[in-house]
Amino acid sequence: MKIYINGEYFEKEDAKISVYDHGLLYGDGVFEGIRSYGGKVFKMVEHIDRLWDSAKAIRMEIPMTKEEMTEAVEETLAVNGLTDGYIRLIVTRGVGDLGLDPDKCGTPQVIIIADLIALYPPELYEKGLEIVTISTPRNHPAALSPRIKSLNYLSSILAKIEGKQAGCVEALMLNHKGELAECTADNFFIVRKGRLLTPPSDAGILEGITRNAVMDIAREMGVEVLEIVLTKYDAYVADECFLTGSAAEVIAVVKIDGRTIGEGKPGPITRELKDRFQKLTQS
Repeated sequence: MKIYINGEYFEKEDAKISVYDHGLLYGDGVFEGIRSYGGKVFKMVEHIDRLWDSAKAIRMEIPMTKEEMTEAVEETLAVNGLTDGYIRLIVTRGVGDLGLDPDKCGTPQVIIIADLIALYPPELYEKGLEIVTISTPRNHPAALSPRIKSLNYLSSILAKIEGKQAGCVEALMLNHKGELAECTADNFFIVRKGRLLTPPSDAGILEGITRNAVMDIAREMGVEVLEIVLTKYDAYVADECFLTGSAAEVIAVVKIDGRTIGEGKPGPITRELKDRFQKLTQS
């Protein structure tokens, strides 16, 4: 596996950055997780635009153009011989000192990793997930906008630990108001009385690329889509539930906090959305 670092390729075991990089020292940087299908990068423009928006929001200038970044992503896939793969695109603040001052950092570093990923085993896509709500909240949006896809995912990691301790591979996080936000790395949806419901951006969520694609597909199906405040009650009484994400794609949830959702299996709207999303990735 060859890793792209600042325009050069290194074998996985030789791909190294400085211990003084602010991405390592402080989580000071941004990233994107992107999928490729059949040699074509899925929603490349949307991912690149979001990366640039995240960088701008933290006052960091990416040291290349969007066109150059796009070419680098495609080249990294080709160098590794991948057609169906997962790309982790990372931009750190760069090498600085042990202080916080970002002005003491050099040029931001660009890292591109192209590999394979299987977030959940195939049987869970057939049967659905069991998840649990946990006590670790999403970061307060007034402290750090959830729309910035930063390198600091500690709250999600703590939530993942808490979920696994409860016997679940995924955990549902609440915001500071006790409303449903999202899972540790995936957006959250429910189906209720034929309508598709998902938390709004101001609930403290990342506006996922896959989330938006699935919402567009639902509208094309004639399903009403609402971005509204949701509580645990709404999840418990849902007819269907599923998660979306670049790595997870679309996966059903059949039990939340020990409560069976719907008939305890992936519902018809979830299955249709999953099938249509898969077709979209191959188009």
